Amino acid sequence: MQAYRIGRKLPGPWVAHAQPPIRGGVFRRTEVTVSPPSPLDGNCSDVDGEDCEDDEALLRAEESSAEEPCSSSSSDTDDSLTEDSTGVSDVLSECSALPTPPSAAWSSGVQTADDTFVGTGSRSTPIALPPFLTASGVHSVNRRSLGSAQLSQFARKTRKQAQAQAKADPINDTNTVDAVAFSTVDDFADRSNQHEVERDSLTYPSVDPARQQAIIQRYRAMHQRIHDAGWYDCPYGDYAKEMARYTTLFVLFLATLHLGWYVTSAVFLGLFWHQIMFTAHDAGHRAITHNFVIDTLIGLFIADFCCGLSIGWWKSSHNVHHLVTNQAEHDPDIQNVPLFATSPLFFKSLRSSYYDFTFVWDAVADVMVPFQKYTYYPIMGIARFNLYLLSWLHVLSAKSSALGRSTAWWIRPAEMAAMSAYWFLFGYCLLWRTLPDWTTRVVFVLVSHIITMPLHVQITLSHWGMSTSDLGETESFPQRQLRTTMDVDCPAWLDFIHGGLQFQAVHHLFPRVPRHNLRKVQALVREFCDDTGIPYAILNFVDGNRRVLGRLQEMSDQVNMMVQCQKHMAATGESGLH
Repeated sequence: MQAYRIGRKLPGPWVAHAQPPIRGGVFRRTEVTVSPPSPLDGNCSDVDGEDCEDDEALLRAEESSAEEPCSSSSSDTDDSLTEDSTGVSDVLSECSALPTPPSAAWSSGVQTADDTFVGTGSRSTPIALPPFLTASGVHSVNRRSLGSAQLSQFARKTRKQAQAQAKADPINDTNTVDAVAFSTVDDFADRSNQHEVERDSLTYPSVDPARQQAIIQRYRAMHQRIHDAGWYDCPYGDYAKEMARYTTLFVLFLATLHLGWYVTSAVFLGLFWHQIMFTAHDAGHRAITHNFVIDTLIGLFIADFCCGLSIGWWKSSHNVHHLVTNQAEHDPDIQNVPLFATSPLFFKSLRSSYYDFTFVWDAVADVMVPFQKYTYYPIMGIARFNLYLLSWLHVLSAKSSALGRSTAWWIRPAEMAAMSAYWFLFGYCLLWRTLPDWTTRVVFVLVSHIITMPLHVQITLSHWGMSTSDLGETESFPQRQLRTTMDVDCPAWLDFIHGGLQFQAVHHLFPRVPRHNLRKVQALVREFCDDTGIPYAILNFVDGNRRVLGRLQEMSDQVNMMVQCQKHMAATGESGLH
């Protein structure tokens, strides 16, 4: 069960009724429904330095965990997922007396579930599939996803109409906040999340256990085909090309530094960091040699010594991200409040099972999140500085010191030594001893770090525009990964720029497959999606960015709506907020 540790193990030994804190839902048989994660077919990454040696044991553990009751780690309960959905229509119109926008508001190419509605109340919502997804597995690569943008447009239009009506008739005004459909922020967040659950339930195959078991069997068959084709074997010739690229960039950095071209030198150093971290990612997944010690040493050298980032921190958070992708309570990759909110569940001060910390929704979030669409790229430009902090917090934490009680005890001191060496070389030898003045030092640091911004955009691109809903315990692992992850379409000659992150959905299905083989595996994944009816999300880089920005705008509009409703309730004395 150690492969299922979510941040930290629950106190005491695992018992029959215990299960990692993965929030589950209640299965309701409908024409098309959905639910949460399942197995990592023999491709589990190491968790805190521990090895997943037995593929069959992992599969058996996953099957047994699906039979255990799920314990909620948040204020959400199973009852909240099955409560009466009267008035749940569109989340963005919760406070509005206006009707839900029709599915026709989305652009051509949107598929709707004919005459299919979800909900137990009298007002149920027709659900439209996002344009870049098709239930049949046919993939639209270059079509812009307009679902989130259209929802945002509708919300803005709703507010403008309400404001105009308020000015025209302030006494009889029945604007957005007058039709308050929720009593607390938690209620607003739950209704918003429920809307996404209903939408996903119509977009993806039913979470009926029999249907999901069939998907798992096809997934295992695909894994066997990949194994038989030898695609788990690392193509070391491709890594020789990678090493030539890394060496070239580093030599150019040193040469331009020697010539006194400091800004140019900073650019080459940033490009070196950007490119070489792809190999650290591979090593973290044991996708290079498949040997824990060797791949850990490779990751230590690249991440800790060359880049100043803890490979141990990365593995600790990234393995959890792979297990519970896009689950707001558990996935540390989307827990960025108060700067960003990609799930409505963050509106209610969610507790992170990974950090064992409550992300409080406060006044700062009220100010920052409505503008997150505009702060996204600037913050990505300086995100590397936050990784330095997280790396040192990890190696100094109890979570890292716990390795001292295992055979991986040597990782922590090795990381501290490697990161200290990085700061001696970069901070003292380069910045302090080599660069002539403070202006040059500041410019060098900013340029070299901002150059790595595309890496942070690539990391978030595949998930931040996708679903964050939890559809229940019976959803299979492959379906959940494909529902929460998007691939980026690009020509093969650009693969080196993306470093394998453009095949993120494929990678999430098979994290131990070396990235140079992911393009081959992608063909099997497309076939798998066609056979199972799971939509395969893929957009080009530009449209993928639009998708993420649309999701950020959708959350911003919901925050604006929520704040407006809170102010109204406080002013009128509703819900005792005056």
